[in-house]
Amino acid sequence: MNSIYRTRSRTDKLIRALCFAATIFGLVWLGLILFTLLWNGLAGLHLSVFTQMTPPPGSKTGGLANAIVGSILMTAIGVGIGAPLGLFAGTYLAEYGRHEKLSFYVRFINDILLSAPSIVIGLFIYGAVVVPMGGFSAFAGSLALAVIVAPVVVRTTEDMLLLVPNQLREASAALGLPRSLMIRRIAYRAARTGIITGILLATARVAGETAPLLFTALSNQFWNLNLTKTMANLPVTINNFVQSPYEYWRQLAWTGALLITLAVLALNVIARLLDAERKTK
Repeated sequence: MNSIYRTRSRTDKLIRALCFAATIFGLVWLGLILFTLLWNGLAGLHLSVFTQMTPPPGSKTGGLANAIVGSILMTAIGVGIGAPLGLFAGTYLAEYGRHEKLSFYVRFINDILLSAPSIVIGLFIYGAVVVPMGGFSAFAGSLALAVIVAPVVVRTTEDMLLLVPNQLREASAALGLPRSLMIRRIAYRAARTGIITGILLATARVAGETAPLLFTALSNQFWNLNLTKTMANLPVTINNFVQSPYEYWRQLAWTGALLITLAVLALNVIARLLDAERKTK
């Protein structure tokens, strides 16, 4: 027995050491990435980044105002389209079709979309929207982001609604409450924090997506709020600027990358805080 105990103890210590080493390895690289972003991004962070448009080739003045506004607009529209679709689909899976055969196929397709590369989604929207419309557009870019947002919200909504105790549903049914009213007044309120957390995480995921926008919205260096035309956005602008021979463009690329990272980090922190609040209730 003592030899078995010593063997198990050594194995446990070895696994603990490997887990600790893997954690430190990951944190070191994460720290280096954040340090590099801060070091290079803060050097070009000034007021003109938020007030001036992207500069022409060779210019040493300019900012990212049009790209920032374009990214916010397309992300907002994408979330505005994808989140309600995901909410309704997740509600159907959890409340109406929990044990139906159709739900099995919906979950299967949703899992595929969750793991699908974003460039594949961008290529699909390119063939389904960009080609028929005859050109790139911000609307096509928003649709691509919506396709990425929807499956995340579907999974989160279903999981959160399934955590709502069935006793609440039974009590509302005993009082004669229609199922639709029970969902709105009871289930959604009980799962509200978790659903909002899922939407925030989905927003954080699409905020820095580049590949789908390359196939759909593309980008430009002008101020444009027309959804039927190409629209400047941070991910594609960073992709273009970082490959340029102009030093000022590369500096703006670092600054833009820092802005996206800080925005995604803020969304993730808010989501974690909401999740922690939900677990303490």
